[in-house]
Amino acid sequence: MNRTSSSHSRPRGAPSRSSSFAPTLRRRNTSISFLSQDPENNDAEDVQATSTEHALVEEIAEIKRYEDFTTIDWVQDAAREQLRRKARRKARANSWGTGRVGWRRKVVEAYDAGQAWIVVTLVGAAIGMNAAVLNIVTEWLSDIKLGHCETAFYLNENFCCWGAESGCPEWKRWSGFWPVNYVFYILFAALFSLTAATLVKSFAPYAAGSGISEMKCIIAGFVMKGFLGAWTLIIKSIGLPLAIASGLSVGKEGPSVHYAVCTGNVISRFFDKYRRNAAKTREILSASAAAGVGVAFGSPIGGVLFSLEEMSNYFPLKTLWRSYFCALVATAVLAAMNPFRTGQLVMFEVKYDRSWHFFEILFYLIIGAFGGLYGAFVIKWNLRMQVFRKKYLSQYPITEAVTLAVLTAIICYPNMFLRIDMTESMEILFLECEGGHDYDALCDRDNRWHMIFSLAIATILRTLLVIISFGCKVPAGIFVPSMAIGASFGRMVGIFVQHLHESFPDSAFFSACEPDVPCITPGTYAFLGAGAALSGIMHITVSVVVIMFEITGALTYILPTMIVVGVTKAVSERFGHGGIADRMIYLNGYPFLDNKEEHTFGVPVSQVMASHVASLPATGLELRQLERIMKENQYQGYPIVEDSRSKILVGYVGRTELRYAIDRAKRDQMAPGHAKCYFTSPNPGTESARTPTSTAPSTTFDTIPTTSTSLTIDLSKFTDPTPLTVHPRLPLETVMELFKKMGPRVILIEYRGRLTGLVTVKDCLKYQFKVEAQEHPQSVSGLDERQEKLWGVIRTAAGWVDGGFGNLKRRLGLGGARQGVRLESPVVARGEGRERDRFVVGDEDGEVELEDRARGRSDSR
Repeated sequence: MNRTSSSHSRPRGAPSRSSSFAPTLRRRNTSISFLSQDPENNDAEDVQATSTEHALVEEIAEIKRYEDFTTIDWVQDAAREQLRRKARRKARANSWGTGRVGWRRKVVEAYDAGQAWIVVTLVGAAIGMNAAVLNIVTEWLSDIKLGHCETAFYLNENFCCWGAESGCPEWKRWSGFWPVNYVFYILFAALFSLTAATLVKSFAPYAAGSGISEMKCIIAGFVMKGFLGAWTLIIKSIGLPLAIASGLSVGKEGPSVHYAVCTGNVISRFFDKYRRNAAKTREILSASAAAGVGVAFGSPIGGVLFSLEEMSNYFPLKTLWRSYFCALVATAVLAAMNPFRTGQLVMFEVKYDRSWHFFEILFYLIIGAFGGLYGAFVIKWNLRMQVFRKKYLSQYPITEAVTLAVLTAIICYPNMFLRIDMTESMEILFLECEGGHDYDALCDRDNRWHMIFSLAIATILRTLLVIISFGCKVPAGIFVPSMAIGASFGRMVGIFVQHLHESFPDSAFFSACEPDVPCITPGTYAFLGAGAALSGIMHITVSVVVIMFEITGALTYILPTMIVVGVTKAVSERFGHGGIADRMIYLNGYPFLDNKEEHTFGVPVSQVMASHVASLPATGLELRQLERIMKENQYQGYPIVEDSRSKILVGYVGRTELRYAIDRAKRDQMAPGHAKCYFTSPNPGTESARTPTSTAPSTTFDTIPTTSTSLTIDLSKFTDPTPLTVHPRLPLETVMELFKKMGPRVILIEYRGRLTGLVTVKDCLKYQFKVEAQEHPQSVSGLDERQEKLWGVIRTAAGWVDGGFGNLKRRLGLGGARQGVRLESPVVARGEGRERDRFVVGDEDGEVELEDRARGRSDSR
């Protein structure tokens, strides 16, 4: 890796600088920090220069604020933060030198040092309170579909029947006639889903879905304004209980992470340190994600590990401690509010007092294999459903959500495990049969085959409903549905093993069991099945083991959980890398390089780079020519070269900084269109502003009088003279590692000092998608034909329903012309055929279209 600066080889404390470049606002030069350590340099002029430079950076940062759908340059962000610290350090040293150090300054410094812990505490407390309220509201809305409490309408069934020994006369079904209850169940489901989808569409479209894939990109540096905003937080918090209570096969754990990260973002924006620094904001977002998982599962340590394993690609020790503390505060607040009035943090928290036997490992392997197969199956078909949804259903989000809720209610009501809330069903499936716990004869020996059949039906139906429901435009997660599916399958296996043991008690296979003592605990199989399904769908391992351990507190079941998760991971990797969140990133085309992926392309970066680069000459370019180049080339930055012939690399300038400089020159100094622009100082002999022998400082548009006849504009202070550069023959894998580890927005390709091209994250991803498409070709035409047939069936069914409602309205005299649902393929209506959807992203080099990966092959640049 080559650098255009030789500052690292310069002797310590050397006051001289290269005459090629003037000091700039983002110069990453170690000699500057060495100079600041010399007391002789901390004079008033030095402090003033640093303060001016810092003020300029802050002014640009204020107008920039990271444009929407752009990628943060972490190298420049770190340089800006270093400059802020330098300005504060010099101002502090200047105050100490004059002896004006009072108690107010000490308080300010103490507050500044402890600001991070204050923010983390506030964020954790807010997340814990929000989680407690949402738990209470979700339980009440879920139970109101089945009945109501006569003593107090605001109580759910659990609190209404609190302390009841036998029966619960206070809790009444809506009717004694079950078809009426069936209709009420469907109507409530439709009402809740309608409300949730309407709120999302009208106020916060980003509140739909889980949000984990987008948050991974945001924490990695991809800017999506509004995704973590206050409106998204409010609508997510309101719509999540409604979506869960509607009966849709979606969960609240993924959205819990989203509203937790929204909380961290909203609260941190009140503090100037985090509003201006993306790196510090990333620490708060990582800590908030850990707290979100902690309150969702009642697992603070599991939340920290989840943030480390799944959410963040940069997780230093400082972030680890803050995530730990944030999760601790959030969980403590949730425990203090005690929403379930049982001392438990989650409804399905259970304790196991019996150990396991080694012969059960055979069945644990079966459960682990099921988790891997389940994850691969759901990921494959859910992604196809997402493609179908984008192509045909994107214009009907509310209709889709209500239709899915009604269909789910019709299917789920007859099955006792599908009828109730998924969290409540997991609590039932996790419990042991001893101790008086039973639900609809779940532990009845004479009813075992009926239970096995009901659990098998529940597993199959819930899997299909998860495939079609996850991704609809309501707050929706996939953690709890997957865990509920795994729990039903595991309980089914556990009942079967228990039946085998009781049928053949003297078999050598069961020789480890003691006579006349319960040997098999079906609830533990449900518990392991839930962990296997969660690991299979998300492709996470360590955090699942810790979460399941913290849920149960059963130390003896750590080894079985590790075995099951390990088998699940091995089976999952056979069908592809990355969980459903990673596949959604791939599908949506976000510029994200996963640290967990390893590539072996065997090509140099010259095969991927953009060779035709819009560069700017360092001297002699007229202002109107510069504006025309910027208008014709909508890129996020431009390399600076000595001249268009030699292409000798001088530096790099960002589009926002350049636009700011031009606007200010035209506004303050009335710069004409024929004024000459210089990206290096026009006075080479006097460009070091800190050289004591300088008789005339560098001329910039700040110092040019309004009436001056000077026709030059010095833009050198806005130029980065040390951009990240590499050799054209450097392997592409190494360049991708540079993007992952250092996080630059762009890397310039330099050969013997000459600019030959540049490469961005988008270029690397496009090449990766092209290689994957060649290795795994798919028939797009056959998939499109099947989707068209399915869309035809849906339109026919919609027309039939529309006609039926129209006839009913005419008979009842409620209206003349029918105004029902008109479903028409937006793709066919626009004549687009099989044209791919495009996700427009203002990426590293401007407005860039990243194609929908699942709808067509990737194109090279």
